[in-house]
Amino acid sequence: MPAIADTLRKLNPWHKGKYSRTLPQCLTLDPRHAAPPPPPITTRAAYGLLILYALSYFIPFYLSRTTRPSPTLSRDAPSVIRARIRSVTLSCLACTGVTYVVLCRAGTTGGGAGGPKTTPLEALHLLGLWPAALWDSLRVLLLTATLFAGPLFSYLVVERGWADWVRLAPVREVWEEWTTWRNIIAGPVTEEILFRTASIPLMLLAQTTPTTTIFLTPIIFGLAHVHHFYEFRLTHPRVPAAAALLRSVFQLGYTTLFGAYATFLFLRTGSLLAVCAVHAFCNCMGLPQVWGRVEPLPVLAGGDVGEDEGHGDRDGRRQQQGGGGNGGRPSILWTVAYYALLVAGAVLWYRNLWVLSESGNALVPGSAFSRAASAWKIGVGVE
Repeated sequence: MPAIADTLRKLNPWHKGKYSRTLPQCLTLDPRHAAPPPPPITTRAAYGLLILYALSYFIPFYLSRTTRPSPTLSRDAPSVIRARIRSVTLSCLACTGVTYVVLCRAGTTGGGAGGPKTTPLEALHLLGLWPAALWDSLRVLLLTATLFAGPLFSYLVVERGWADWVRLAPVREVWEEWTTWRNIIAGPVTEEILFRTASIPLMLLAQTTPTTTIFLTPIIFGLAHVHHFYEFRLTHPRVPAAAALLRSVFQLGYTTLFGAYATFLFLRTGSLLAVCAVHAFCNCMGLPQVWGRVEPLPVLAGGDVGEDEGHGDRDGRRQQQGGGGNGGRPSILWTVAYYALLVAGAVLWYRNLWVLSESGNALVPGSAFSRAASAWKIGVGVE
């Protein structure tokens, strides 16, 4: 089989990182080879495996009565959620196992076909499992939080979310509500394992360019959510088909966009933990409000803001917003502050994207992003 030194010659980690000192020669670029041999798998084969992985994630939902929704059984029923979590966990373990075997058998770590095989540690690094990169995870989580500066202000200050956190209500909700557990923990973890850990290393083996990996593989991630259209039609038969289809197209758009962002972070940090944390945070925050006034949640009879509204369902909370707890329309300053922070956060995210996502555990070399990063830094005035 071709040597991994040949198949991954363009995929050396960042040269200044801690982990790069322990990586084998299989991930380094050897300029002496003018005509590298073909990769161990083709891009088409890699995409084929990705499609099979995606199908294995949601097709089992419709093979059993315990996971198959119906007009009388919602996907949000606790029994359905538990059964689906078991199903996707098995799918993730199987797909990750297949990718691990492919990584270990695709080639050797030496310069020739007779060199030593890829070690388990090297394979775990390509899977984003080792090292865990806790500091890098915190950095990209901070980066993503700047993009949500406005929504964080709206939730913590305007909607008095800080009071929820003082009581640890969001933490209790994750453990007590199956829908919240699915949206914040099980969903992000299993999706990132399948669509990043099990999928991206295959694209690296196929020597697919980072740009193609970032912008094309998330389409499969987005299409894996299209089955929600069928489930929505089952539980909302009175909603016009055109409106339901438009809802699914919109969901396909933003899930694909997030998939591109998560893939970028995975390549930059080499950490499953990092993309899981970002995914959970984005699910928790929901889509930012981009029009209308920002108002506090209505105060209920007991004087508290509705506690049973999920922390991870901020869009649902907004829909129930009224005129505030003091009986009058809240000040327009809340709205001004929100949109100012929304714009400022987007600018900060843009200016710090390359800085805060840089990691010594990256799965691609600095040169793969150097040209784009240089243009980016020049554009934002970073030395």
